[in-house]
Amino acid sequence: MLLAELNVRHTRRHQPTRRVALGDSYLPTSGLAFGAVLVGGVVAECLAGLDEEQFDALGRLLDDARDGLSVPRIALRYRLQTDTHGLDLSRHRIMGAETNSAFGHAAGSSMLPVLELDRHGPAAPQVIGAIMAASWMGPTGRKVALKFVEAAIARPGVMPEGLEVRRLFEGRPGIRPPLPGAVADGNGGLPAAGAGDEWRGVPSERRWAMEVLGLHGNMGIDRDDVQRRFRRLVRIAHPDQGANSTGAAERIAELSEAREALLAVIASVAAQTAR
Repeated sequence: MLLAELNVRHTRRHQPTRRVALGDSYLPTSGLAFGAVLVGGVVAECLAGLDEEQFDALGRLLDDARDGLSVPRIALRYRLQTDTHGLDLSRHRIMGAETNSAFGHAAGSSMLPVLELDRHGPAAPQVIGAIMAASWMGPTGRKVALKFVEAAIARPGVMPEGLEVRRLFEGRPGIRPPLPGAVADGNGGLPAAGAGDEWRGVPSERRWAMEVLGLHGNMGIDRDDVQRRFRRLVRIAHPDQGANSTGAAERIAELSEAREALLAVIASVAAQTAR
């Protein structure tokens, strides 16, 4: 079962701009406050990735977060925004121990809840995203979450107790466990063992482009298929075809960038094969 999830949207590594936004997240702060624990864990893990100037500016960002951060704004040399078009996704989460066995982990492994840290993206956006998420909670939840953030800053690298920590360097898993209270399917609402491995070994940039065009990690990429998918999705996204004009330009640009990225991969593979 999913106990908490933080989705940080950020500029992909090869892009010169620096932007951070938040995707849909699940951050409960009542009971065991797994949402606050997750926010603090992300900060503790990624704090060392800040440079000296960013670390010095962190105190000012926290002061502003206590009153609720407004966007757009600049923080730690990143633009904070709500628009997520074209941004990569880092997914951090805490999962219940019963979920882990369903993903095929070895028998006898820890039955502690698991803190999954997505480390494929740069560190600074993760810290910013965690603080943004805390600041956008209600007053009570914000206070709880920021206490965990402050504790993480005081003890960087020290993970919350009572959790097993797993670091994912190839990006987020392809399968999302059900939220608490979700209706279970015939498999208890969980995928079969090994079903979350479809993106294993796929570089994050290629995975992003494939997902934009509706490809799965276990699918091959073919030039004609990429072009067909691109043309179909552009038609769907275009205002002339009835789509909402808000965000249409960004969506079409995202599709174009994904197509170019995959065509470059196909050309590279073809060139290597021809040698």
